[in-house]
Amino acid sequence: MDAKEIADQITALKKKKNAIIMAHYYVADEIQDIADFVGDSFFLAKKATETDADIIVLCGVRFMGESAKVLNPDKKVLIPEMAADCPMAHMATTDGIDEMRSRYDDLAVVCYVNSTADLKAASDVCVTSANALKIVSRLPQKNIYFIPDQNLAHYIADQLPDKNFIFNDGFCHVHNSIRLDVLKKTKAMKPDAPVLVHPECRPEVVAEADYVGSTSGIIKYASESDAKEFIVATELGVMHELQKRNPDKKFYPAGPMQICPNMKKLTMEKLLHVLQFEDSEITLPDDLMRDAKAPMEEMLRLAQ
Repeated sequence: MDAKEIADQITALKKKKNAIIMAHYYVADEIQDIADFVGDSFFLAKKATETDADIIVLCGVRFMGESAKVLNPDKKVLIPEMAADCPMAHMATTDGIDEMRSRYDDLAVVCYVNSTADLKAASDVCVTSANALKIVSRLPQKNIYFIPDQNLAHYIADQLPDKNFIFNDGFCHVHNSIRLDVLKKTKAMKPDAPVLVHPECRPEVVAEADYVGSTSGIIKYASESDAKEFIVATELGVMHELQKRNPDKKFYPAGPMQICPNMKKLTMEKLLHVLQFEDSEITLPDDLMRDAKAPMEEMLRLAQ
């Protein structure tokens, strides 16, 4: 089958089965193009609560499928590639959470949505890079155990000096691999280009930014800016949406390794297969879904 035939079959099956396709900005361009909704983690989590589709096909890594299932326990949630996992999602433990709760009074466990359902279930509230600052600033607790990403935690902590942050040893390998020396070399070649940085990057890279924000925030900033060239420090899948919205502008990666291999495991062939056979379904125990749903709903409430 050629690409058009695959796309036509996906569209027909989606309609026949009352399915909705949600895609993250980091997946392949052609999957973004055929999706009903494309966005960052927060946007997709929010949209998952608003759909009346019978089937949600989540084109992203596994924790995103789990989040969609937690928020929609009665819907069938499919993911085109079950092996597409996020290493950072596992870089904290429930034992570690228990230890921090025993060590600190007045503690809020703040869980980045880039995490497993088990970690969410053991937390008080979830956050995304787009809403973390707003949500943590609204929490009454002074002590904040932020899991699993230490870089995002440092970015938020720097803006909330009245809070006491306890940092976890976790990171996104894609964003963490963007180095200051490489960024400076890119900046030297494009001195007039604003530097747009995701807060999962290292603190020294964040400090070099003209704008720091979530994937959706980076897209919004670039689209509204008068600048014609930009240096982008996040996963390169975002370039597709940036270029679609801004055909007259140019975008350059901050470094050479800004690719998530797990996001790139998703293909149009796998998307078609999962719609045909419905065999890569996200299933979770009822009690886990219940426990993980509370901090996600708290996130949606506090982010309003």
